[in-house]
Amino acid sequence: MVYAIVRAGGRQEKVSVGDTIVVNRVTGEAGDTVELAPVLVVDGDKVTSAQADLAKVKVSAEIEGAERGPKIRILRYKNKTGYKKRQGHRQELTRLKITGIA
Repeated sequence: MVYAIVRAGGRQEKVSVGDTIVVNRVTGEAGDTVELAPVLVVDGDKVTSAQADLAKVKVSAEIEGAERGPKIRILRYKNKTGYKKRQGHRQELTRLKITGIA
């Protein structure tokens, strides 16, 4: 089984060909191809983690579309002063489909 650990969207994800992952927003339109930076590649019993060898490895993914994460509510409150503040946030996300590890 071939899989790779890639750095995508501020996190590391374990991916193999055909997997779909959701990462922080990546620039591009649906159908565009992006390259992800591999941190580790496992090909059967062979594990590759040296920087020189990883420079030759390409992990490609296709953008399936843009999404937004769940609503997060941020509340600030100070006792006895009447101070209350409410703020919301939804993270911008991108869904990627892994098309190749070579």
